[in-house]
Amino acid sequence: METLVLTILSQNTTDTNRDRAYASLIDRFRTVEAIAEAEEGEIADAIRGGGLQQQKAHAIRESLRHIESEQGRMSLAFLESLKLEDALAWLLALPGVGRKTAGIVLLLSFGKPYFPVDTHIRRILTRVGWIRGREEPHRRVNSILGKDPELMADLHLQLIRLGRALCSPRNPLCGECPIRERCRHGRRVGR
Repeated sequence: METLVLTILSQNTTDTNRDRAYASLIDRFRTVEAIAEAEEGEIADAIRGGGLQQQKAHAIRESLRHIESEQGRMSLAFLESLKLEDALAWLLALPGVGRKTAGIVLLLSFGKPYFPVDTHIRRILTRVGWIRGREEPHRRVNSILGKDPELMADLHLQLIRLGRALCSPRNPLCGECPIRERCRHGRRVGR
């Protein structure tokens, strides 16, 4: 549940703002049950520091209410026993939950072999040549990678670090990049 809420809060913001918003949310409501019962405006006020608070408040509250209604309690533990495709479909039916959010919950909370693609990862894998143009990145990357959840989790975190530290949208530090020789963009710019 924590991973789901944190990942919704992480959309279009920094880790610092996400963490600040989450701390404020938990400080104010204490439990996911209390969050689900709160007014959206109260939730939005609590998470204001994370940006897009109205949309995120709606997604969090409605997702929590849906989980409790469907499962009879605030738990996603049932996802453990579902096939990957079924667990993914179930999460994607929640408001405000896309493939990245669902993938993070499945991979990091349940060890299911689904690779989530965020903005940093998409940028790197587009530059490397794994993703083309407007292609849907999750299907493509998950068809390329092996099905080792531990390796996927490590690669996910390492690519995010690389994207933040070196492979920025503008003026990437290609000369310092450890994968430059495998990167079409890095070889082309020759930095």
